[in-house]
Amino acid sequence: ISDFYGNASGTRDTILYASCFDANAGVFESLLTENDAIISDALNHASIIDGVRLCKAKRFRYANGDVKDLELQLQKAEEAGCKVKMVATDGVFSMDGVIAPLREICDVVEKYNAVLFVDDAHATGFLGKTGRGTGEYWDVIDRIHLVNSTLGKALGGASGGYTTGHELLVSALRNTSRPYLFSNTLAPSVVGAAKAAIDLVDNPATRTPLLDQLWGNAKLFRDRMSAAGFTLAGKDHAIIPVMLGDARLASDMADRLLKRGIYVIGFSYPVVPKDKARIRVQISAAHSLDQVNRAVDAFIEVGKELSIIS
Repeated sequence: ISDFYGNASGTRDTILYASCFDANAGVFESLLTENDAIISDALNHASIIDGVRLCKAKRFRYANGDVKDLELQLQKAEEAGCKVKMVATDGVFSMDGVIAPLREICDVVEKYNAVLFVDDAHATGFLGKTGRGTGEYWDVIDRIHLVNSTLGKALGGASGGYTTGHELLVSALRNTSRPYLFSNTLAPSVVGAAKAAIDLVDNPATRTPLLDQLWGNAKLFRDRMSAAGFTLAGKDHAIIPVMLGDARLASDMADRLLKRGIYVIGFSYPVVPKDKARIRVQISAAHSLDQVNRAVDAFIEVGKELSIIS
């Protein structure tokens, strides 16, 4: 994993956890004290929120993806006399398929001599030219101090997470992070499968056709659904939320799609904000074009039944 993110200088290290949720639970308490600050995006994943709750650092929150508000919160942290200022953001916001503006975030983080933490669970393995995630997508891998991610999504496994970053930070985690110290290691089978998955992503001969298939599938789904009249969130990502608003409508639509052989899940409050219910579609390179077309046909059929589209 260290080499996957680029370790030419030899200063990068990586620590493994049972899941990315555990990795997020282990970072903030270990590295931050009551004299420090955590500045967190308002839509960060629940595991980041739970991890922040475990530490004693002062907490500041900025509006989702709003770099101006981030700078304002960093100024407030400075005025409060905080020593270490850690900015925490998802690389991709999983309920919306929205990619965080990391290039602008890096500029602000460096301006205030802060530390940048990115949870890249919904980007690792496929986002960016060679699948190295949001940092590669924005060409800022070397400007991110800590990346937490998972082996259980695009890299194919059912479990496993990690923190990768500067070797001194990782060394501190290895000696103080409670989910690491007081839990089990990964099963050898998970490690072997994850290594094989990384090898597939790292090899252009296997990576290129997979990424081409993935992004072709995503474009087909988004283009046909938009043309049919559906409202979609996000862009440039394989998570494509179909926005419906009403929780009961989202649940009903998901049930009807399942009866047609299309397995999707409706999300509503409190998982997403009130009146922002949706069906979150996750496109895969394992889907054929025929399967994507079949899914869209089913969405259109059910959408007309429920008067979502005409």
